[in-house]
Amino acid sequence: MAPGGLEKEGRVCAEAYNPDEEEDDTDSRIIYPKTDDQRNRLQEACKDILLFKSLDPEQMSQVLDAMFEKPVKCGEHVIDQGDDGDNFYVIDWGTYDICVKSDGVGRCVGNYDNRGSFGELALMYNTPRAATIIATSVGAIWGLDRVTFRRIIVKNNAKKRRMYENFIESLPFLKSLELSERMKVVDVIGTKSYTDGEQIIAQGDGAESFFIVESGEVRIVMTRKSNLDMEDNGAVEIARYSRGQYFGELALVTNKPRAASAYAIGNVKCLVMDVQAFERLLGPCMEIMKRNIANYEEQLVALFGTNMDIADSSA
Repeated sequence: MAPGGLEKEGRVCAEAYNPDEEEDDTDSRIIYPKTDDQRNRLQEACKDILLFKSLDPEQMSQVLDAMFEKPVKCGEHVIDQGDDGDNFYVIDWGTYDICVKSDGVGRCVGNYDNRGSFGELALMYNTPRAATIIATSVGAIWGLDRVTFRRIIVKNNAKKRRMYENFIESLPFLKSLELSERMKVVDVIGTKSYTDGEQIIAQGDGAESFFIVESGEVRIVMTRKSNLDMEDNGAVEIARYSRGQYFGELALVTNKPRAASAYAIGNVKCLVMDVQAFERLLGPCMEIMKRNIANYEEQLVALFGTNMDIADSSA
């Protein structure tokens, strides 16, 4: 997991860029012509990028028009810690390490495997790159220049910040973050809505996201591993979460598959953060989340007579 210091450079001038003062200059729009294959690959690469979720169709079309393809060699540094931010990047394919140097010592704090995005915070806050991204295979990425990123993404994000900053400020588990760090959480979250009974996460699946309940109620259900393939599998409800509570963090903390499923009760709206943003931004909250593992284990012993190895494969 990334330490909380990974994005600390962003505290220096988090308000240096005011998107409300930026003019929408239609003459400056950038368009890179693309083949049908390129357009299709780009749309596929961008479909799960949370930063794009709140864009309207016209804004999304402008983003896709402005993105350019860049081949990557194994060992290539896509961005370097300390450099100025020039582009935002979306991964088309390939594997990449996230490396951070602190006190002269560099270490890998995460990775991307054929999907994901990076480079947004330096463009949002006019700060140096907070990490080095190194390709560990050949691959390809899509770049979006800082002017277009700010004109569309940052201006759109400013509206989202006004909507969610009070809610994020009220969450107890984020109190260990500084104000500027909590605002970065707002900037990287997306929103997802679910209908009554809809499955949000499934036991046994890989962990890709972290969830905060904005409205509605979520039911957490666990099934004994030995019963997973049985029709009457003895699923037990172990928790319910409502506004301001979070779930899905333990699989990200332990890097193991989900050990429980989550279902919507009625209509539910969640704030969602992908695993890479979770690792970059929520390092200071990790100890709080790890302490919850002990609480879950006590509950599972009471329900099942065993902790079901939750520390090895947590939800």
